[in-house]
Amino acid sequence: MINIKTFTFNAFEENTYVLSDDTDECIIIDPGCYEKSEQEELKSYIEDAGLRVVLLVNTHCHIDHVLGNAFVKRHYQVDLALHPQDEATLAAVEVYASNYGFPNYEPSTANIMIDEGGQIKFGNSSLDILFVPGHAPGHIALYHEPQNFCINGDVLFRESIGRTDLPGGDHATLIDSIRSKMFTLPAETVVYCGHGPETTIGHEIRFNPFARLTDN
Repeated sequence: MINIKTFTFNAFEENTYVLSDDTDECIIIDPGCYEKSEQEELKSYIEDAGLRVVLLVNTHCHIDHVLGNAFVKRHYQVDLALHPQDEATLAAVEVYASNYGFPNYEPSTANIMIDEGGQIKFGNSSLDILFVPGHAPGHIALYHEPQNFCINGDVLFRESIGRTDLPGGDHATLIDSIRSKMFTLPAETVVYCGHGPETTIGHEIRFNPFARLTDN
């Protein structure tokens, strides 16, 4: 069984996830830890739980989701996996980080390229990779069918969706990703979002005003 631990980091209140199973192997998804205190919070949880980090994954590479990439790679000596279409998104962060109030941002590079049809594996667990562009060109989501959950970054939020006015964003593409990929998952699937609380696919199909498929 996969355990999901959520941290909320940085000024954007970004959700960072640590997923582990009964082997004590874990992966870190979208580390937003910029301040030393945030890095220590993440480290303390992993150490206290006796976990071994085996991989770092970015759902996408906007600044709030990658602030801790370099720290995680260095401290845990792990590879960074992301979709190849978001390599440029990650590289651009170094250019504008100081303008967003992060003058000490450390750049990072990916070691592993992932795409739809593949899986992220750790311990006895595996997550299916979904390609869901629109908010970012190389955005992916991670779906675990046995426990009915999906780590979806900034694709869906509770009764909202990711913004599409940043470079590489496209509203029509995002809506298509939501309807063709996210909304085809079982209604009871719990969606863990990049910001804010979790939701379910069924709730968003009924109530999301940006991508609703029903009128009641």
